[in-house]
Amino acid sequence: MRSAQHEHESAIKTPKQLIAAVVAGFMVPIVCIVLLVQYVTNGPKTGAGSDSQTPDMIAARIKPVSDDGFTFRDANGPKQLLSGEEVYKTTCAACHSAGVAGAPKVGDAASWQARIAQGYDTLVSHAINGLRAMPAKGGNPDLDDVEIQRTVVYMANQSGAKFKEPEVKAPAAAPAEGAAPAADAAAAK
Repeated sequence: MRSAQHEHESAIKTPKQLIAAVVAGFMVPIVCIVLLVQYVTNGPKTGAGSDSQTPDMIAARIKPVSDDGFTFRDANGPKQLLSGEEVYKTTCAACHSAGVAGAPKVGDAASWQARIAQGYDTLVSHAINGLRAMPAKGGNPDLDDVEIQRTVVYMANQSGAKFKEPEVKAPAAAPAEGAAPAADAAAAK
């Protein structure tokens, strides 16, 4: 018969085996971690500085900031009116292309049907003055009323309406440069 002392035998029988088991207990996880780190960091790297000296990257760094979507306008020059499509793309598309905050999607005739039925003047009034979550002029106060009218026509026509493009009135002609000094001289006599 076996004694109670021999029932629970372990695989470690000598002090040398104990030391080997302890060392393996520490070294196996460390080696696994090192190998995992090597695996994760061994791919191709595109970090800062890897292609910073290529001609394209240098040109991108030194190009003027004004080339990144900024348009400088002469404040004294005549205002260049944008088309309805241009205003839609720059101002309105953020909400009306995705239906944000209940905005009707452009091209979705079902969501525009009731709005188109209210009439052109009502749509223009809502666009200029704002309605519910939509701010006045779509949040761009620099837009002219004619630009808003064009945009309403563009968006509604894309969604099933048959509105006509608004006419733009020409500004009053300024007197010729030579005529003004002559008129002032005649008034002085």
